[in-house]
Amino acid sequence: MRILLTGASGFLGRHILSALQQAGHEVRAVSRRTGADFNALRTPEDWLPELAGMDAVINCVGIIAESASQRFASLHVEAPVALFRACARSPVRRVIQISALGADDMASSPYHLSKRAADEALRGLALDWFVLRPSLVVGAGGRSTAWFRRMANLPLLVLPGSGEQAIQPIHVGDVAATVLKCLEPGAPSRLTLDLVGPEAMTFRRLLLLLRQDSRPNASLVWQIPLPWLMAISYLAAPFQLLLSPDNLHMLQRGNTADVAPLAQFLGRMPMSMENDLPREEDDHELSAA
Repeated sequence: MRILLTGASGFLGRHILSALQQAGHEVRAVSRRTGADFNALRTPEDWLPELAGMDAVINCVGIIAESASQRFASLHVEAPVALFRACARSPVRRVIQISALGADDMASSPYHLSKRAADEALRGLALDWFVLRPSLVVGAGGRSTAWFRRMANLPLLVLPGSGEQAIQPIHVGDVAATVLKCLEPGAPSRLTLDLVGPEAMTFRRLLLLLRQDSRPNASLVWQIPLPWLMAISYLAAPFQLLLSPDNLHMLQRGNTADVAPLAQFLGRMPMSMENDLPREEDDHELSAA
């Protein structure tokens, strides 16, 4: 199958590109590294030349924090919606949108609201669409995985508030496997699917799993009050760090879902974070997204 993959140089995009190529698909990778300016691709006419000869489209474009040149409205809404509308005017029928868990009716953060806007636009088109909503994704080359591991390996365990925020991480390999499944002939389309791992856990538990053997015990714990963290996050916002006000709000909301629909779609249970966390040496195998 001939596939247009946007956001191919990001963390998820690189893993999905590798999986597509290994499966024998012909991929046209579009990213900032190939010279694409997604801020300028705002109309269907801008995208139609990119769709020539394509059978399917996968949109992986995404940012976790805004900057002067990268805005949620442009990258999460305007460019993807223009792409989806171009697909509706072309022979392309199958479109896979990588959204985010939490981009639902309860969304309140700018990140989730922008993802939801694109999802809703895609659902309104006469296409064979898939909206995949991954939770926290861990894997080789993931900036968040490396950042959380650095937190876990500090001399004392540093927690946001109580550290009891609920999360349900998924391995990047399972995200790529789900994308491949969506491309199979006969895969049930017009589907919104939450991508989560088999176990819900607390943020504290994730850090303990990432903690290295050199620090097996976490007797020293520093629970940073959330108001302090929120104040720090506003100061750090211009630096596009994972510690942003938006991310803290999303962490406090929680990020879990029922794993059963994904397990049924894949024909197996996703990988367990208890047994399949990436190794520390894998964190730098690929450059950060």
